[in-house]
Amino acid sequence: MMELATIPLEQLKVSALNMRASRKKPYLDDILPSIRERGVLVPLLVRPNGKENQYEIVAGRRRFLASKSIVNETGEAAALPCRVLAAGDDAAAIEASILENVARLEPDEMQEFEAFKNLSDKGKSVEEIARIFGATELTVKRRLALGSLIPAIRKAYAADEIDGASITALTLASKEKQCEWSEMFQSEDMRAPRGRALKRWLLGGGEIETGAALFSLDTYEGDIFEDLFGEKSVFADAELFWQHQDAAIEAEAEKLRGGGWSTVTILPRGEFFSRWEHDQTPKKQSGEVFIEVRHSGEVIIHKGYALRRKQQAIAVEKKERPECSAPLESFIDLHRHAAARAVMLKHQGIALRLLAAHLMVGAPNIRCAPDPQRTRKEETAASIAASKGEAVMATERAEIAKLLDLEEPAHIAGGNEDGWQLAYVFARLMKLSDEDITRTLTFIIAEIMTVGHEAVECLAKVTPIDFGAWMTPDDAFFDLLRDKNITNVMLKEIAGSEVAAANASATAKAQKAIIRDCLEGRNGRERAANWRPAWLNGLSYTDAGKPGVVRRAEKVTPLFAE
Repeated sequence: MMELATIPLEQLKVSALNMRASRKKPYLDDILPSIRERGVLVPLLVRPNGKENQYEIVAGRRRFLASKSIVNETGEAAALPCRVLAAGDDAAAIEASILENVARLEPDEMQEFEAFKNLSDKGKSVEEIARIFGATELTVKRRLALGSLIPAIRKAYAADEIDGASITALTLASKEKQCEWSEMFQSEDMRAPRGRALKRWLLGGGEIETGAALFSLDTYEGDIFEDLFGEKSVFADAELFWQHQDAAIEAEAEKLRGGGWSTVTILPRGEFFSRWEHDQTPKKQSGEVFIEVRHSGEVIIHKGYALRRKQQAIAVEKKERPECSAPLESFIDLHRHAAARAVMLKHQGIALRLLAAHLMVGAPNIRCAPDPQRTRKEETAASIAASKGEAVMATERAEIAKLLDLEEPAHIAGGNEDGWQLAYVFARLMKLSDEDITRTLTFIIAEIMTVGHEAVECLAKVTPIDFGAWMTPDDAFFDLLRDKNITNVMLKEIAGSEVAAANASATAKAQKAIIRDCLEGRNGRERAANWRPAWLNGLSYTDAGKPGVVRRAEKVTPLFAE
């Protein structure tokens, strides 16, 4: 059970169990305007930390830091709405932190690994972790596989020094091979293989070194090749090697069975041992041994493991003969799909709700995402973040999130294409009125509309958008305005022909200063606060070198002519 409480800011601190606890200070500009105006709407998730009237934040770190920032600005004390978890329930706290954060800023793969591992260590199965995260089981397995990496490689991967293809190959490598590769990676004299080359290197490039043999080389009848320096020797006949190696592996398995291990399993060659699906279990408690055989000839023996009970149940279930063959199941699915599509044509309201769910979560045939509003200029990014338009979007996003019972997501549109999550969102949408569905779809299309696209011009042609009311020329704009001739035309617009002519030879910087004086009514200039650059309305200052906004406006205008 959780109880609601309003807790003073000074009694809160971020918990070590928070999924983002160790990260640098997060980006807050997207939520600061809303919290300044309306306060924190969605409660933080906290739990007692053992000290009197002190709590640690499991989820809600950005809301907490944004509130602290506002308190530092205003000097006014603040208390935040909180949901209080039971003390000491680490598994619930970790799970809650994940659920809060998965809908916000995307965590990187190492963060996901740490979060998944925390839950795995608490006894959660791969299937349960996948459901909690709204991820696929394959994604969970791939992240948990990062646990097989040595610390030096994990650290380099977290720092984006190793690419994804290389890290995937390294998760399949033995500790010895990882250490060998890490030495090359850190060396200034050697070049560590990457990607496919790394995979070939791990597999011996088709060669099998003598160090991989479990058997005595004296019993091997074939040839052995050595390099010029005698540092490396390989088997000339791989097939003959495997005859000896397989016999030696079987002998080792029998030896282990004779030593008291009740079950010794030799995995198929090349199959990876999934440690996260097993619990460490002593021999006396029916612990098992798993022998992993690599294509490189290496043999790794994992002693004292047992498949988790939940995994055992799943494994037994999977062994049962299915009712339908794959082709028969495909036949049924196709006919259900055809019937569902035909019936949906008569239920437009349901179709709109299903469309909204697809746009919010995604599906194999429908993928969308909010426009990232990318820019190379930090000043431009700050200008957009502080704009009236973004403040309105942030407020509406919070309202839509409340309608759908979502926890302050960074965006509404776009998801991980998880079918269960789509069904969950659709069930929520079915409870909303038609008016709220229209409102939700309107927000989604606003969120995914592309920057610098004809869609913006189409909207401008059919709605009365006063672009000037939504943008005020600021430092970022004037820093980017550098053409002296264009600046002089603007000066003529705002201050008149005489002023423009008198300053025609002045620097762009000097002319921009006069424009800013006119905007603010300073230094004896008549105030012209409503002036805006013509580009905002899709107009250009010259016939040559027209910007994209003007070309797009000219392209779509004939389509809307009466």
